Amino acid sequence: MRNLLKIFTAIFAMAVLGGCGIYSFSGTSLQPDIKTIMVANLENKAMIINPTLASQLTEALQDKYRRLTKLEMVYDDPDLEVSGYITGYEVTPTAVTADEVASRNRLTITVRIFYKNNKYPDEAFPNGKSFAAYQDYDSTNSLDSVQDALCQQIIETLVEDIFNATVAEWR
Repeated sequence: MRNLLKIFTAIFAMAVLGGCGIYSFSGTSLQPDIKTIMVANLENKAMIINPTLASQLTEALQDKYRRLTKLEMVYDDPDLEVSGYITGYEVTPTAVTADEVASRNRLTITVRIFYKNNKYPDEAFPNGKSFAAYQDYDSTNSLDSVQDALCQQIIETLVEDIFNATVAEWR
């Protein structure tokens, strides 16, 4: 009987906390009157262009908001707007051997994101905010051979950081 009471209490608490609109178990902290979002297609303005990176990053961002919020994706008059562009895509050596040859390289992707909250302008960063993520790889591999896997891992990190800075208010 006590176990049943504990389970009922836990379910009731989750329903109350999840239904209040300000807190959710996905970590978002959206006001209850925020219903729509627009995630614009990101542009690639980096010196080195990965032809699929902008679309992959845009799709991953859109998917994250769809999965972890109740926001509806719209293009006209959204409550929230996320836009931006890729500013950097670069490979740098991170470890050098005794004969001055790179033994490890780092792929870094940098983006500039603009976030506008049309209902609560104080919660936005309309002037943009930079986000960067990287992955290291062994220099015996060519970038072409590891690029897809590295980009996927970097995209996951960037999307998490952008999501947290926008709707989770982890600024």
